[in-house]
Amino acid sequence: MMGATVEQFEQAKSKLSALKKDPGNEVKLKIYALFKQATQGPCNTPKPGMLDFVNKVKWDAWKSLGSISQDEAREQYCNLIGSLVEAEGGSSAQVTATPVGGGATYETLLVSTADDITTIKLNRPAKKNAITPEMYNEIIAALDGNDLSTFTKIPEGGVQEMARQGAELLRKYVRAYIDFPKPLVAVVNGPAVGISVTVLGLFDLIYATERATFHTPFTQLGQSAEGCSSYTFPRIMGPTKASEMLLFNKKLTASQACELGLITEVFPDTSFQSEVWTRLKAYARLPPQSLALSKQLIRSVEKERLYAVNDAEVERLMERWTSEECFNAVMSFFQAKAKL
Repeated sequence: MMGATVEQFEQAKSKLSALKKDPGNEVKLKIYALFKQATQGPCNTPKPGMLDFVNKVKWDAWKSLGSISQDEAREQYCNLIGSLVEAEGGSSAQVTATPVGGGATYETLLVSTADDITTIKLNRPAKKNAITPEMYNEIIAALDGNDLSTFTKIPEGGVQEMARQGAELLRKYVRAYIDFPKPLVAVVNGPAVGISVTVLGLFDLIYATERATFHTPFTQLGQSAEGCSSYTFPRIMGPTKASEMLLFNKKLTASQACELGLITEVFPDTSFQSEVWTRLKAYARLPPQSLALSKQLIRSVEKERLYAVNDAEVERLMERWTSEECFNAVMSFFQAKAKL
């Protein structure tokens, strides 16, 4: 392509929005940088502050293009988008999920009800089901009737406001589990990381396949515990084993998690779905009021304590997210990941 035209550039922008697969952070940074260079020329804006790590990474990507012309940047942008479209089979048609049946629809979840069992399945496989703010909100909505790469939109108030908004969303998300009146059953069929692990202490049953793992690498990322795990984990597995996970980032296998009491039972991969669903369907036939009232007896004693723990964890995390230590730990993580 020799000197892409403005029309070709606009077509490439349309094709970008139609991509069905996430091209990954490195490619997205390249796209961002080329777009800025093509539309505004070389980067001459002030460098973002040290703690504004998302905008700093974007600024670095743009700055790295140096003095290449807007025409050249436009051509590279079109070529890059073209290669992504071609990798998906050459189709630029946008695919929109269509809900089956009535009721609420979700972008990041698969929610269904059958045999008096409501299933909430995370549906972000390309990102290993890393939970985003949108997923938090959708899980909260699903319970009412919710990755490091989620820090992509800095609100007007900067990092401090972003941390405040994230903290309030996390507080609401965890509280939805604390308040849920019916039995909660987690079905884990692969690696679980972070909030997907920490909220397990608020579930009533946890079934896992033998290939599942459980990992809470908070201190590795300069962060701290969440999901009431600073209270539930020591109660479930004892303080020293909880510290191995929450302080020293130990990853548990399914069998180890079961031995420590974090999960209820482990099943072979080959029979996991059939065995678990046979049990769940049997549980669903039990008198529902009896189940709800019995859960209330077990959980109500702890409710106020869990509210307080959730609040304390959220306040600590809000401080962590705005710290230089957290920034440096997250940057080290991304740099190590980029070298893999």
